[in-house]
Amino acid sequence: MSRDQSPLRAPSAPGLVPPLLLDLDQMLDEFTRLPMRAKFSFDPDAPAVVTVEFLAERGPSLSWGVGRELLHLGLRSMSGSGDVRMWPTLSQESPSSWLLMESEEVEALFEVPTSSLADWLAATYRVIPSEVEMDGLDWDGFLRELLSGPEAPTV
Repeated sequence: MSRDQSPLRAPSAPGLVPPLLLDLDQMLDEFTRLPMRAKFSFDPDAPAVVTVEFLAERGPSLSWGVGRELLHLGLRSMSGSGDVRMWPTLSQESPSSWLLMESEEVEALFEVPTSSLADWLAATYRVIPSEVEMDGLDWDGFLRELLSGPEAPTV
């Protein structure tokens, strides 16, 4: 690959963005960092969600679905609520963001480098712009299912 051929340029196969492998730190406490890798994957068939797989050195990996917009906004300002939130760090030396993931049982805070993630997210938006990412959803079917509620068991 020559120097000017970034893997994040417009892909030759329509709709494909290669996964992004990032080295990040899990904050175990205020002073203890655990280096790890995470793989960010984009599926054009579900463009609103980015799959983040935290690759464990030993043992199983863990995958979370995170909103693409949440990641994009979290590079520059506070984003998200509930289980997943992201916001920029105050460090000017190496730009990064905090990614907080919570469940009832556990909470994990990661420091994520922003430059590579920003470039990768930009590539996903070139494939599926934010304005059209919800176009493929079956809103009528979703509302029918939502309004019908749980079905009563038949006797």
